[in-house]
Amino acid sequence: MSPTTTADPTPTDQTNVADRDKARRWREGGSEPLLRVRDLRVTFQRQGQEPFEAVQGVSFDVHPGQTVGLVGESGCGKSVTSLAIMGLLPQRGNKVTGTVDYEGTNLLDLSDQQMRDKRGKDIAMVFQDPLSSLNPVVPIGLQVTEVLERHRGMSRKAATPVARELLDRVGIPDPDRRLKDYPHQLSGGMRQRALIAIALACQPRLLIADEPTTALDVTIQAQILALLKELVEESGTALVMITHDLGVVAGLCDEVNVLYGGRIVERGDRHDLFAQPRHPYTHGLLASIPRLDAPRGQRLTPIPGSVSDNLPWTSACAFAPRCSQPIEVCTQKMPELEEHHQRALRCFNPVEATR
Repeated sequence: MSPTTTADPTPTDQTNVADRDKARRWREGGSEPLLRVRDLRVTFQRQGQEPFEAVQGVSFDVHPGQTVGLVGESGCGKSVTSLAIMGLLPQRGNKVTGTVDYEGTNLLDLSDQQMRDKRGKDIAMVFQDPLSSLNPVVPIGLQVTEVLERHRGMSRKAATPVARELLDRVGIPDPDRRLKDYPHQLSGGMRQRALIAIALACQPRLLIADEPTTALDVTIQAQILALLKELVEESGTALVMITHDLGVVAGLCDEVNVLYGGRIVERGDRHDLFAQPRHPYTHGLLASIPRLDAPRGQRLTPIPGSVSDNLPWTSACAFAPRCSQPIEVCTQKMPELEEHHQRALRCFNPVEATR
């Protein structure tokens, strides 16, 4: 085939084209954001210690039917962001400011009772560890039916067959038996599926998944991700995926937000971000992933240091001590998040773009 010949798109090419068209419609105003987070800040205060700002001005949008990823190492502020959106942070010892706009309502202004009415019904969350998230002394069936009773006003008798259908929908075998089982009687994969069934019981419009594949083997991980993708496509549910696994991002997310030190350092369409990572942190995360096409014996390139090796954002780039290409200004001034061609970047010396 000559270099000028254009081949018919493969199924993967067609999928990528469809994803890009969908992302372009979102950017061009094809739909209003279902969730609009603006300048979200979470500060923890412990007696006798300096306040610690875990989330520092995070802003992003989520449209109906869109999957948005929040990516970064442990300690970068991903889970705290999700808990702040859900109103699940402790009542004392923290301060949450900014705007979390859900269909015109700022969730941060709602009372505890108003948030309880929204959680499970309009907004649901799949937590990281299903064994600790599920009640160990209550059968799975009762944990599903209580959501239906609370938010849909169903009786226990009417909710039981619906709970059975939910377990069957998420791929739990023999759902009639599993309704009577306790969490410890289920495998890790089935517990995670049960959590997803509970989250989907009232058909929420926004689903937040916090590391839903942690501690699962790769086969079960693939099944859980395929299930989430299918549910988003079927129902148009908006999904916020919180993960440190860029493999999960590559197969599921439409838009990716890379967090470091409580701030977004890069944002973009997943295809563009993987093809052209511009921030040294994003580049480092991708470079540390094992590749099947790499030569035998080639070493991975880890990011040096740890998340605690930070400089304060107020006077520098927090990533500078770990950066592979710092310059003098990186330790003297905070970089701003700059938008350019549907990409956002917070860096003074970005990785050189290549063809």
